[in-house]
Amino acid sequence: MRVVKTASERRNEILDVAGRLFATKGFGNTSILDIQKETGIARGTLYYHFKSKEDILDSIISRMTQKLAEKATAIADQKEIPVLRRLTAVIMALHVDHDLGHEILNQMHKPENALMHQKMQKELSDSLIPVLTGLVEEGNAGGVCNTLYPLEVVEMTFLYACTAFDDLAGDSVRERQRRIVAFIYNLERLLGMEEGSMRAVLLPVFGEAQPERRSHDKETNLE
Repeated sequence: MRVVKTASERRNEILDVAGRLFATKGFGNTSILDIQKETGIARGTLYYHFKSKEDILDSIISRMTQKLAEKATAIADQKEIPVLRRLTAVIMALHVDHDLGHEILNQMHKPENALMHQKMQKELSDSLIPVLTGLVEEGNAGGVCNTLYPLEVVEMTFLYACTAFDDLAGDSVRERQRRIVAFIYNLERLLGMEEGSMRAVLLPVFGEAQPERRSHDKETNLE
């Protein structure tokens, strides 16, 4: 018996299959024909939903961004959890740690995908800046933060992070460590927080371990 699916179900099926193929074979090595065969649908049906392989990738990015935003909002809404722990959890929720996410980031860094990259950053910015601003405002009210400009601090931090930490692959270990330490140091001052408050929160995001605290640590080395 032929199963009839709604347009939404069919679109999501195509995105699921394409996402799996992109993650395992790579975007460049996956063809429209591969996606068509894997889904078992007619070529015309696939093109009814998506104009091209790039259009499919664009839709995967939008869906991933939406899921990240929903996850971040759900975490931020758990008011029974201390605000700094929620801020930590929201930041960690944005960390890409799966094959599809890494493949998408690889595609984003290619010059021909600059507009797609810009769109992803815009969607993340529109969704997450209000969530993060709300947490900073809570931090102000609870004495964890002390800034007169929660929104502007979040905007500056988010936009800088998207640029400075978009791709650290070309940095030496020392350059990477210095940039991370400087970012955390300056963010704590923008938020009006005690030095070291965000260290444990942010280092895992960059894949760095939390070092032992020194009496007056002004070093840029995380080791």
